[in-house]
Amino acid sequence: MLREIAFGGALMPSTLPCALLSVVLFVAFDRIASAIGFYKLFWHAPLARVALFTCLFVGVVLLSRPIGGSP
Repeated sequence: MLREIAFGGALMPSTLPCALLSVVLFVAFDRIASAIGFYKLFWHAPLARVALFTCLFVGVVLLSRPIGGSP
């Protein structure tokens, strides 16, 4: 698990900035995917959207990990 971040005297989980960045990326990708008709390829478009957000969130979390050192 990643560490907590002190923000104004309060501790917040380090996944919160990752989640906020993922939401911003998701909105951008979702608009592009909707414009080109990407979701018509799926039988259940909301599940495709959830999967897209999950992939973006996991990618952001994995990219934010420090390289090397102790886990």
